[in-house]
Amino acid sequence: MRESEQLQHLEGSAIEALQRAVAANERPAMLFSAGKDSCVMLHLALKAYAPDVPPFPLLNVDTTWKFPETYGFRDRAAARAGMELIVLVNRKGEAQGVGPFTHGAAEHTRIMKSAALAEALEIHGFDALIDGARGDEERFRARGRMQEANEQSNGGAGVSASDTPARAFPLAEWTEVDVWRYIAQEEIEVPALYFAAPRPVVARDGMLIVRVDERMRLEEDEEPTLRSVRFRTLGCWPLTGAVISEAANVSAILRELQDTPESERESRLADQAGARHSKRDNGYF
Repeated sequence: MRESEQLQHLEGSAIEALQRAVAANERPAMLFSAGKDSCVMLHLALKAYAPDVPPFPLLNVDTTWKFPETYGFRDRAAARAGMELIVLVNRKGEAQGVGPFTHGAAEHTRIMKSAALAEALEIHGFDALIDGARGDEERFRARGRMQEANEQSNGGAGVSASDTPARAFPLAEWTEVDVWRYIAQEEIEVPALYFAAPRPVVARDGMLIVRVDERMRLEEDEEPTLRSVRFRTLGCWPLTGAVISEAANVSAILRELQDTPESERESRLADQAGARHSKRDNGYF
């Protein structure tokens, strides 16, 4: 199958899965992090319901530790789409100073992501979440193992009828490369953090961390070094490692990925081993 035909197939199946999930539930919401997968999901939603506005809100769980650039991008994207944007912060956790450095990746994720999402579901009464997890991601596979029979009955779309709320995974058949090819084809805007640029990084725990603010205290032997890096995934900045790269545009990223066997989630401390299982067990995924 040619690349254009493959993308057409992926787009069609994703739109079908999205529309089916919306039709089957009374109060759906789409998780929107402002990352590349979320940008693709928003683009698909706008296509699915054009010329009307998609009949559901965008839901953003803000841990207060996201990259500053993503906040403005998130707000502009929602405004351009004409969609309601619901932002949820665990204010209790924020008041207690919960963060990756003080509480560790797993506990930070449990409180500032899982608990915040549970609060959003309770407050707004959402009965379905449209999730941008891809088929090549562990967070999707873990979810899929728990609802394998249901996925088979729904043609791989990943709509869960047994969970509360239901989860729909329109990108169930997609890979990271598929996402970037679709971004190139559709000329979808994504945050500049995905593209290589000189950025001050600190090498810690085998990762290159861009120190956003003073909440990251430097060790005696640490000093930010300016290096050409980009991000393959965007999460809480202390938990998201940059990768050395010269890829400053989508074409260069696609060439780079051809020679990169590692999963993008290997650069996410929050997705490594224990932290990943903690997120799954506490209901975030």
